[in-house]
Amino acid sequence: QVQLMESGGGLVQAGGSLRLSCAASRSIIVINSMAWYRQASGDQRELVAVITRDGSTNYQDSVKGRFSISRDNAKNTVYLQMNNLESDDTAVYYCSADENGIRHWGKGTLVTVSS
Repeated sequence: QVQLMESGGGLVQAGGSLRLSCAASRSIIVINSMAWYRQASGDQRELVAVITRDGSTNYQDSVKGRFSISRDNAKNTVYLQMNNLESDDTAVYYCSADENGIRHWGKGTLVTVSS
């Protein structure tokens, strides 16, 4: 199964930017979709953004216009560019891969936005 490793989290002030990376252990070309989820303390995990194998994207309403998901198949990596961050974006961000109906998860990276 594919292994996923997130990086790029950290502490940032409101209005700032971060770029998260998700490195996969093997080719992501054949993976149906890759996604970023997040989970704030005390909340359920929620979908933030998804990118399909053909490059189609979809976003949670609260991040539309601020976040951008992309993939580099040559590097087996998916990115989440986060701009104009808000305190409500504070959460652990998880990378996920949907491979033939089986969902794989990374261990997450913490994003903290200070107001």
